[in-house]
Amino acid sequence: MNTLTIFLQAQPAGGSSSMMLIMMGVMFVGFYFLMIRPQMRKQKQEKTFQENLKVGSRVVLTSGLHGRIAQIQDDGFVIETLSGKLKFEKAAVSREFTDNRFGEKATKAAEKTAEKKEVETEKK
Repeated sequence: MNTLTIFLQAQPAGGSSSMMLIMMGVMFVGFYFLMIRPQMRKQKQEKTFQENLKVGSRVVLTSGLHGRIAQIQDDGFVIETLSGKLKFEKAAVSREFTDNRFGEKATKAAEKTAEKKEVETEKK
């Protein structure tokens, strides 16, 4: 027999459709755990990071701009840079870039500035 005729022969009926459904289910579960779930976890971490930012935190934006948060508004942040103050959307602050650049120093600096502001408000 020619190898081409072996490959072109029809599959025997029965059992193949249930096996196909099982394989499709396994593929879907695999895609969920390998692609969808990690992406959802990353989005959740990014959102909580952006919500937990405080005035005085040093951040890096997705555009690569470095600065400190001067003001927090409902729709975004006012970032203070060497050239002045600029307003950006909350989604522009990158957790990944900020952690790579500043790490734990960013959170410590934010805590110190928050303490200073509390002392200043108590004096007034």
